[in-house]
Amino acid sequence: MYHKSENASFILFTFIFTKKIKSCMHRRSFVKAGLLTGAATATGSLAFGKEKNTPDHADKPFNLDYAPHEGMFRNHGGADFIDQIKYACDKGFRSIEDNGMTGRTPDMQQKIGETLAKLNMRMGVFVVPKGGNSANSLAAGKQEYIDIFLKGCRETVEVAKRVNAKWVTVVPGDYERWLPIGIQTANVVDALRRGADILEPQGIVMVLEPLSDSPNLFLQTSDQAFEICRAVNSPSCKILFDAYHLQKTEGNLITNIDRCWSEIAYFQIGDNPGRKEPTTGEINYRNIFKHIYQKGYKGIMGMEHGNAKPGKEGELSLIEAYRWSDNFL
Repeated sequence: MYHKSENASFILFTFIFTKKIKSCMHRRSFVKAGLLTGAATATGSLAFGKEKNTPDHADKPFNLDYAPHEGMFRNHGGADFIDQIKYACDKGFRSIEDNGMTGRTPDMQQKIGETLAKLNMRMGVFVVPKGGNSANSLAAGKQEYIDIFLKGCRETVEVAKRVNAKWVTVVPGDYERWLPIGIQTANVVDALRRGADILEPQGIVMVLEPLSDSPNLFLQTSDQAFEICRAVNSPSCKILFDAYHLQKTEGNLITNIDRCWSEIAYFQIGDNPGRKEPTTGEINYRNIFKHIYQKGYKGIMGMEHGNAKPGKEGELSLIEAYRWSDNFL
């Protein structure tokens, strides 16, 4: 038998004890939530391109850093390249590339550079003036061609400053059938060394691109590019490994990536046949992306291809194809 006062004491004790238990549980939940939030923040900061200035509404970045070009998102972003860049950022892309950047006005170059800086995006390759395809043949060893190339390198430095670019594309030009291949190779090496003398102090890397566009082109394969880069012996002369072109000329992509790895500074993408986005041709890009990622690559993957389908539907399909191909972890 007990008194009312004893009952009141028991009720008061139960209330205080229960409140402390709830408080403790709340504190544990709060600490747990804080730890999870901290872990998520740390993971986010390690994810490529996850910076504090990235728009809050943007989709999560990809595992690798894919770079679209002008026109790829015209239907969603609008005709203005700046708006297309912003749309790409919203969709998780953290870089762009623009082969024709040197043909833009200095004001537009400056505007592009400022936009990229604001969005914490990177600038991929643009082509050195007179450094594309058959425009200038360094293999010939003629002074006039060398002068054109070096002038292009000096112009490149100024453009790179405006857009904060690190990588620029160089194609040595046509094969010279009247010269032995060894002489041609030496001519190319000599010219590229002089170009590196201009670019290296500025922290700019010219990336040599083997192409499949024409049998007349001097630079065709990855092992040839590897040999030239080793001979130039400069951190400002590396390989642009374009999987579309090299699938056509040599295949065996993963093996050749491994063989040339120490000299590769940049990748470009395009499925074959058709030169459209991944999943539209024969190249298993999910496996290639996974392989490149596991090797620790932190550079840019240039999306140098067209859209398989027209309009907004085609742009969304392209993004979906990259999300699927990038889902390798």
